[in-house]
Amino acid sequence: MRIKRLLRKGLVWALAGLLIVVLAGCRLEQFRVQSARAGQIVVSSLSDPRTFNPVISQEVSPVFGYLFEGLVTTNGLTGEIEPDLAESWQVSEDGQQIIFTLRAGLKWSDGEPLTVDDVVFTYNDLYLNPDIPTDARDILRVGEEGTLPTISKIDGRRVALRVSEPFAPFLRNAGVPILPRHILEVSVREKDPEGRSRFLGMWGTDSNPQDIVGSGPYRMVNYATSQRVVLERNPYYWRRDDQGQPQPYIERMVVQIVESADTALIQFRSRGLDLLSVSPEYFSLLKREEDRLDFSIYEGGPTLSSSFISFNLNKGRRNGRPLVDPIKSRWFNTVAFRQAVAYAINRQQMLNNIFQGIGEPENSPIPVQSPYYLAPEDGLRTYDYDPDKARELLLGAGFTYNSSGQLLDAEGNRVRFTLMTNAGNKIREAMGAQIRQDLSRMGMQVDFTPIAFNTLVERLSNSLQFECYLLGFSGGGVEPNSSANIWRVDGGLHNFNQQPRPGQPPLEGREVADWEAQIDQLYIDGAQTLDEDERKEIYGRAQMLVQENLPFIYLINPLSMTAVSNKIQGVQYSALGGALWNIHELQLQE
Repeated sequence: MRIKRLLRKGLVWALAGLLIVVLAGCRLEQFRVQSARAGQIVVSSLSDPRTFNPVISQEVSPVFGYLFEGLVTTNGLTGEIEPDLAESWQVSEDGQQIIFTLRAGLKWSDGEPLTVDDVVFTYNDLYLNPDIPTDARDILRVGEEGTLPTISKIDGRRVALRVSEPFAPFLRNAGVPILPRHILEVSVREKDPEGRSRFLGMWGTDSNPQDIVGSGPYRMVNYATSQRVVLERNPYYWRRDDQGQPQPYIERMVVQIVESADTALIQFRSRGLDLLSVSPEYFSLLKREEDRLDFSIYEGGPTLSSSFISFNLNKGRRNGRPLVDPIKSRWFNTVAFRQAVAYAINRQQMLNNIFQGIGEPENSPIPVQSPYYLAPEDGLRTYDYDPDKARELLLGAGFTYNSSGQLLDAEGNRVRFTLMTNAGNKIREAMGAQIRQDLSRMGMQVDFTPIAFNTLVERLSNSLQFECYLLGFSGGGVEPNSSANIWRVDGGLHNFNQQPRPGQPPLEGREVADWEAQIDQLYIDGAQTLDEDERKEIYGRAQMLVQENLPFIYLINPLSMTAVSNKIQGVQYSALGGALWNIHELQLQE
């Protein structure tokens, strides 16, 4: 590969020399751009994609941002809303209607025109379609009734979105991916043998990559299970630089499936990967090797991702069988039990030993970068390590200890449960091992079980049969309503008390706690309130309820760090956008 790159480089410069003689008036910058349009970058993912369909996906996919775009986007440095497929917009005086004007000449990655009809189809037939399960619908709901926006075509380039009530995140939510009508419309109308929309099976991981059509800077050309996803530059992408050159400059992206963080480290150090998320355990080693291996470690402050453990609070039954053993369900649904677990976990030790001190204890579902974040000094409850307080709470809730120091409930049942996380993530595996040890000091037996990521997601989203899990949410951003699908009681990621998704077997006996309904209401109110001070107060109350009742027991918020090969030029790193948020501008220097 290196020989080919050198030959390619030599050929480019030879041709450039001839062109300088023939076209002496051309600018040198144009030749630099042409020479940079080459090669590939290789990144990694710990697991295979579960789907290539962004509408029904419940995970943060490593490829969606390169394949699809929305009407607007978020600047990865500032968090400001910027034009994307829409070149401009106008907001009505009442704030309840936005008219978007699409860019002229937009095309899909198969060369077909991208029009207002695609935008209307995407909203009406996909995101707003009750027969299609999508988490995007949760963040589009407005008010007590959860009404959804209406969308209408004005003319060939303009489309109007309107909501029935004031909605603060209205504009930002227009960043949902737009999808091609000419490819997907038939699948929405047709039904499979079980009576479900055939769209639910579209763009699965068994699809022909050439059939997956988007509007982003890249398009997919190959997917090999447990190996890699290969993307190539979309020749129909709309962006051009100041000299009129088409972007992106980098021809190919490869997402390597590397199911172990250790293996990813080895591949990065052998130059098989061009980027590596830097975990604290690797930081010292990589920092010493920056010059020798010609890469830079970028640090962007605390991550916007969360890490937590969560108990299954669902009291529902499926076909008469409870999702959770009723004995354990009583423990999990006791607030004092969850609070005792929080006090029993030594997060400072976890930060020092597992994260090498690179980060801080996490206390809120809203990231510290958000203007709506409530700090502990402003009243947010925290759970510093306090085993005595943990025991006091357990005893007060009717638990006892036997002569062997084992924790028993009021009926004499030993407190024992299973904690799951995704295998291959060494940090989470180490966190789980410490949690098991910490809770053993409280007399609890924790069966810690790392399993395949896709198996874990299936249990959280489909079977709903789990006891406790260690995971995190990523990419919520600074707008709290982006996490409405977590906090609305019927949200698609309300995992601690999940209702079935469309097409799944129903539940009997699912209950919603008062505090749970209150958080739901606060997220409704926060989205409808336009006054910023009032929004901060509303989301502050929501954060206090979360920390009081602990549907998620938050753990550590590490620093956002990524090691990037110095051959990649133009990186503008932040915790919000990462290293590749401006992929269209990046160039390779061989």
